[in-house]
Amino acid sequence: MSKGTTIKEALAKFEEKVGKKASECTEVKLCAQLPPIEKMDASLSTLVCCTKLSLSTNTIEKIANLNGLKNLKILSLGRNNIKSLTGLEAVGDTLEELWISYNQIEKLKGIQVLKKLKILYMSNNNVKEKSEFLKLAEMPCLEELLFVGNPYAENEEPEKFREIACDALTKLKKLDGVPVVRQEES
Repeated sequence: MSKGTTIKEALAKFEEKVGKKASECTEVKLCAQLPPIEKMDASLSTLVCCTKLSLSTNTIEKIANLNGLKNLKILSLGRNNIKSLTGLEAVGDTLEELWISYNQIEKLKGIQVLKKLKILYMSNNNVKEKSEFLKLAEMPCLEELLFVGNPYAENEEPEKFREIACDALTKLKKLDGVPVVRQEES
């Protein structure tokens, strides 16, 4: 079995492609590396200007080493092997969008550190429990949620799931691609 691409190697390829230092770029795309990136290593801390980091379609198993990314607003980790949301603390005060669909997340422990998160795409994960889903209610700014393809959403009646989600997530404007229409309080 071949060794995965390191973040350092992926950054070198990226710099070659864009013709400038990754540390000066606001958007860094390290998607679908061959061989795939297996871990988020310390080289990520060099991305001090980065506002959007894409690491989708790799084989990353855990979120790590985000401490240097003081300006990160969008983190794209879809299509990896991530099992938990721990490791997000370092970007808790800046991250506005987390794209983490097609992973293996069952528990939402750790999500509450993302105080500014507005958009969460986490379809096709393994969230089975209503109690886990309701942890999203601790997200004060969450406006858009993609949750389709999780066992909890799939096993609940669609209208019932929508009602539960809209009741729990009071700021929600869009759920699974459909605008949320709220009854005006009289």
